[in-house]
Amino acid sequence: MTEERHTVRLHVNGHVYDAAVPARRLLSDALRHDLGLTGTHVGCEHGVCGACTVLLDGRPVRSCLILAVSVDGQEVTTVEGLTNEDGSLGPVQQAFLECHGLQCGFCTPGFLTTITAGLRDNPTPTHEEARDMIAGNLCRCTGYQNIVKAVERASVLQRAQRAKDATVVEEGAHRPSRDQVTEAGT
Repeated sequence: MTEERHTVRLHVNGHVYDAAVPARRLLSDALRHDLGLTGTHVGCEHGVCGACTVLLDGRPVRSCLILAVSVDGQEVTTVEGLTNEDGSLGPVQQAFLECHGLQCGFCTPGFLTTITAGLRDNPTPTHEEARDMIAGNLCRCTGYQNIVKAVERASVLQRAQRAKDATVVEEGAHRPSRDQVTEAGT
């Protein structure tokens, strides 16, 4: 007997996917097996390790504890969705690279999504706040020091990017329009 399937509309990383999944299909399995987004890793399958963390409407959740049918219509962001619009590394990813915040890489997607949400809530964490931000994720390789450094570096990179973006917007506001230039030249 085949298991009944349910159609679910998944909004993942800015794309919409319609998938037919069994009622008991975990979000992590739907992402990996039904959508082919294998960046989300499954470690403990009990919600303890954090490797499967994704953002659900911007909040970090353990995708191994959530049924895919329960997120119908909500926005899911996986590690694949953390890059900049041009495809370059996002600030948290760049910080991990610069600070050697990973070794084997298995836990990295969960850390990246967790830190992305953490920095959205607290863009300038202290050292202790950076440690607390990652406390729910497990890593067997790094000893966490470089991951904490990556949180702090990502904070700096994000502030620099915001300042750059604000300057571009401000310069655009002061730049005369073509009509204004033509009027001044007549």
